Amino acid sequence: MLSSWSVECGADDPVLVVPWSDPGGLHFVDLRENPYDLDHIAEAEQHPALMQALRALNATRSPMFTAKCDAWSMDEDELEGLREELGLTAAEGPTGFMSYIDVVWRDRPLFVSFHQQEQRLHRLARLLDPLDTPFCMAESVLRPALVDLTGPQEGFAVTLYLKALGTDAAHAYEHWTKGLEAVVPVLRGKELSLA
Repeated sequence: MLSSWSVECGADDPVLVVPWSDPGGLHFVDLRENPYDLDHIAEAEQHPALMQALRALNATRSPMFTAKCDAWSMDEDELEGLREELGLTAAEGPTGFMSYIDVVWRDRPLFVSFHQQEQRLHRLARLLDPLDTPFCMAESVLRPALVDLTGPQEGFAVTLYLKALGTDAAHAYEHWTKGLEAVVPVLRGKELSLA
């Protein structure tokens, strides 16, 4: 799997705020406290692989929890960029599907440490590279976060994008599913937390 990471911590970059809500009625769902509230997340109901990923990433033994997610069919600009990254032609990847999940580390010293999270993203990219998912790309973005679940805390979160191409919409979705199923165990795995 092609994998990359970047940092978006500038003054004009977005900050992840937890809990959050928007004018359309969407809001943060704390799946750690209420795992059965997955049915309040429309994207999880529509995409079984995303539902399984959210369930695993918010499980009791998971080192993280999720804050936001979305999944969609890629537009032409997104497709063109991913084809270029994967070295594929328009005929080899005319359609695509992608998602993102915002994750926050539960461990407070890690949550507040830019340096430790940067190292972890570098390690994540190395661990994802050997995965046998040639039509997928994982992109991780480190960004500032404000979390106020038991008291306000400032630190960092990671937005994980998973992108996949296919010869048609069904194949792109299948590749995305396979990619997401491969990435989640790596995120939760002990190898990622090794120094």
